[in-house]
Amino acid sequence: MRFNGHFLLRTAVVLLLLILGSEADGAEGVVLLHGLCRSSASMKEMERALAKEGYVVLNVDYPSRTATVEALSESIIGAALRSPRLAETNKIHFVAHSLGGILVRYYFARHHEPRLGRVVMLGPPNKGSEVVDALKDWLPFRKINGPAGSELGTHSHSLPRRLGPVGFELGIIAGDRSINWINSMMIPGPDDGKVSLESTKVEGMKEHVVIHRTHPFIMKARESIELTIRFLKSGSFRAPHVMSDTKGRRDYD
Repeated sequence: MRFNGHFLLRTAVVLLLLILGSEADGAEGVVLLHGLCRSSASMKEMERALAKEGYVVLNVDYPSRTATVEALSESIIGAALRSPRLAETNKIHFVAHSLGGILVRYYFARHHEPRLGRVVMLGPPNKGSEVVDALKDWLPFRKINGPAGSELGTHSHSLPRRLGPVGFELGIIAGDRSINWINSMMIPGPDDGKVSLESTKVEGMKEHVVIHRTHPFIMKARESIELTIRFLKSGSFRAPHVMSDTKGRRDYD
């Protein structure tokens, strides 16, 4: 039997497309959400590391100072889940810094997403921030932090407190170092300059780990990135090689 060159070329192209298609169908996506008054640039190190691990990464830039948690959550996370970039992924994880974690909690308390995978939060004000309690009525604070920032207090009727337990697989990375001693004076116990360790916790979380990092830079830390990748892959921070290869205290709850 004789085959011409065009037939062989077409066959090779079809096989290659089938292989690439099957790989895309099995891909996992990660949505990155930055914190209040930050931008997607703050999550660039995390984005690069996750992309190297084979994840399809969507690093979202959103106007965190312009709207309430409800409005930001519905518009930003809804749009991310509909992104063409994630259309072929069979699972979508979330990695969120600070306010980004509250957006995730708000959205998935109200919506079901069959592709939702694991969630890692970095320095989240899950029980609110005492800094907001002290400064929310101060006009410069409201101007700088916008509507969402003023919603993050610790009182029983604050938005984070009303969200209730999480219903997804959640790992939390908290910091215990501060470069803002004025803020830290307002916060009881160990803190990262914005949120106390206790306030980062939430009912229903799977694991909680503490590292020696500050709130503004925790998302850039090598430990945070390594721990995030481990949790997304295995559902646990408790990897022996991660614990032995990185410095800093590790407290698991």
